[in-house]
Amino acid sequence: MARNTDLLLTAIAPAIWGSTYLVTTELLPAGYPLTVAMLRALPAGLLLLLVVRQLPVGLEWPKILILGALNFSMFWWLLFVAAYRLPGGVAATVGAVQPLMVIFLARMFLGSALHALSVFAAITGIAGVALLILTPQAVLDSIGLVAGLVGAVSMAVGTVLSRRWQPSVSHLTFTAWQLTAGGILLLPAAIWFEPALPKLTGANIVGFVYLGLIGAAFTYFLWLRGIARLEPSVVATLGFFSPMTAILLGWAVLGQNLSSGQILGVLVVLGCVWLSQRAGGSSPKILSINQSQT
Repeated sequence: MARNTDLLLTAIAPAIWGSTYLVTTELLPAGYPLTVAMLRALPAGLLLLLVVRQLPVGLEWPKILILGALNFSMFWWLLFVAAYRLPGGVAATVGAVQPLMVIFLARMFLGSALHALSVFAAITGIAGVALLILTPQAVLDSIGLVAGLVGAVSMAVGTVLSRRWQPSVSHLTFTAWQLTAGGILLLPAAIWFEPALPKLTGANIVGFVYLGLIGAAFTYFLWLRGIARLEPSVVATLGFFSPMTAILLGWAVLGQNLSSGQILGVLVVLGCVWLSQRAGGSSPKILSINQSQT
């Protein structure tokens, strides 16, 4: 029962992330990927720091900076580049190789078992994602595709290292540290490389607040909690819910067509996530502080 609860709570995060593309294209000013990523991370991180009132110590500092860069600075910057240059469903799904990367990275860095069923589920998920995005309306931009793929690599590495470097603090504190570090690293780049934002509209403000509080603070708390409690390969495949949500939101909100192939893709994605949970077995023990400092 506890494992099912962990799975459900963790799955909420990528399901909400699927709305990022809709919010970005419909509510935010276009052409500011660094600034948008920074404003999504830094205010949310600082707000959580005010709540937890705890800072990293000693060797936790470089680890948090690396994790902040991988999970937020690089990933979100590239995510918004992809979101601006690709249709929502395409942008949400080019990172479909991430679960497969996590499986092998977890084997390399964590010594996790390499289950054939997990590999099969990840590959099947990629096929399901292909069914979701390969439509006549899909426009593939090379820069957007590269940004999405490199972003997937960044988050895959960040997911595995977040498990390896899990400190002896609350999940909320770990989330606050990473969000703040990612936002601070993005701040000089946003100031230097991008012009100032135009005067914000009410819709812009709603979009930023949603991405910061819901799409960042809340969801990454759930995601990092899941990484600490579940196998990384199990957590990573839950990420397939993000493109599925993006496609369904495009259909429900933007009136985009939902083809029979895409419906099949949704079913394949659900099936691969179920297979991955079967392969993951029972919930592993949470890393001790001695393990997390290796």
